[in-house]
Amino acid sequence: MKKIPGILLISLAVISAGKIGTAPAQDAANPAAPADKSYADKDNPLLLTKDAPTTYTVVKGDTLWDISGKFLKEPWRWPEIWNMNRDQIKNPHLIYPGDIVKLSFQADGKPVLSITPAAPGVTSKLSPRIRAEAIDQAIPSIPSRVIGPFLTAPLVAEEGALRSAPQIIASEDSRVVVGAGNLVYAVGLKPEQGTKWQIYRPGKTLVNPATREVLGYEAQFLGEAKVNRFGEGMTSPSTLEIVKSNQEINRGDRLMPAGNATLPQYSPRAPEKKVKGNVISVVGGVSEAAQYSVVVLSLGRRESMEVGHVLAVQTGGQVVSTRVSDKGSHGGLLTPLLPDSWRAGTGGVPPEVALPTERNGLLVVFRVFDRVSYALVMSSKRPIKVGDSVQTP
Repeated sequence: MKKIPGILLISLAVISAGKIGTAPAQDAANPAAPADKSYADKDNPLLLTKDAPTTYTVVKGDTLWDISGKFLKEPWRWPEIWNMNRDQIKNPHLIYPGDIVKLSFQADGKPVLSITPAAPGVTSKLSPRIRAEAIDQAIPSIPSRVIGPFLTAPLVAEEGALRSAPQIIASEDSRVVVGAGNLVYAVGLKPEQGTKWQIYRPGKTLVNPATREVLGYEAQFLGEAKVNRFGEGMTSPSTLEIVKSNQEINRGDRLMPAGNATLPQYSPRAPEKKVKGNVISVVGGVSEAAQYSVVVLSLGRRESMEVGHVLAVQTGGQVVSTRVSDKGSHGGLLTPLLPDSWRAGTGGVPPEVALPTERNGLLVVFRVFDRVSYALVMSSKRPIKVGDSVQTP
């Protein structure tokens, strides 16, 4: 249930008025939404919320997911209501606080959203254009402050990768543990890899619960350091200053070059094919996840996962006995819950049955490795647990 704190790095690029395209004018013969507030798509209709507004003014702090949730019952389908094509979904542009989102309907009843850019006293015609504002002023697709800290850290390492990484061998004044502001000495640093380094400790093994395959090893992020002086060779100690520490740092901890934070620019969308996997870890050392928690999935590039993919979380499916205990809930001999004539082999009721699974929430994938991926919990009815299944919604 723990929420993961984070920092805002840069805003996620999303869609602009020009790239979305002008929504068709509302048909005179169809001035209002259909009675069921849905687009008549036989396979998968777009359903609007009961109180969907006709216009909404974007404010600072909004996300595209939040805004779309004001109009759609399934907010992750917002590329459809914006009439975005595949190229626009993979190369989205920007909208900003003050822009006005307008809901209208095509002649066939399909709902469409369009944007009127903010301009005091002026109604702008929608057309492709580039804004001069900085990207960090734009509205993100999902909460960037939450996923930001997870974008530069490797998070998952191949077997042996950390064992061969540069290692802290000592600290100033022979301290056992160190933190921000302290000096440490490490071997194995290469000047061409830069002066900014991240500190890690091997974490738990990530295992597929269905196949027991080892998918990787979590790299536990401890902090950041900068090089004050490089050693004369790979075995000569370099001097580093700890500039940030999330946990105590010890001798033997490993170093990896710091990466640059780049927020994903893909729009939320369902995978193009049916996929199924499991939640294999909840980041933060807890066993359950809630909204805006980060989880690790047993799906990666080899399963064609991409940044922006939305997956549904399924809970349940437990196998339960159709028998009860003679001694109640405290255990003891089991007796049939049903008459003998109804039991397996006679009436078709087995001694054990599997309960159906139920949808419990939605995740958005924001970082993908070869065999695992990291996802942000966007919604959940109940706590999401390690072992819960995920699949194409």
